[in-house]
Amino acid sequence: MPNWNLIKASPEPSRRRSQRVILSLPIVVRAEGGPGSAPLEEATQTLVVNAHGALITIAARVEKGQTLRIFNGTTQEELLCRVIYVGQKLGGKAQVGVEFHKPSPDFWRIAFPPEDWTAPEPEPVAGKPGK
Repeated sequence: MPNWNLIKASPEPSRRRSQRVILSLPIVVRAEGGPGSAPLEEATQTLVVNAHGALITIAARVEKGQTLRIFNGTTQEELLCRVIYVGQKLGGKAQVGVEFHKPSPDFWRIAFPPEDWTAPEPEPVAGKPGK
């Protein structure tokens, strides 16, 4: 349901760059050890994906701005990304938002809808000849 701006009576523009898809995929998160930290390699999963990144769960401590590598075991592909959101830990894992260094809609192997979706054409009314 769109948020309506009551003054202009039109939908507010979305801040999202691409549609989110709720999808649990197995991934491996990797990072080089920084000063005073050990290298990271953790098998985990996605919660939500889009053309620009994902929301994942992870037990390891990561920081906003940190560079990670996400390995998609299904396709055997790996992409660089950066941490853009770190949530509170629940059940030993935090929800972490990651953004690809460049948009990669094919990384998840699902089709993302184009931005210019339009409503379907109405069906012909009974009794009127079709076009």
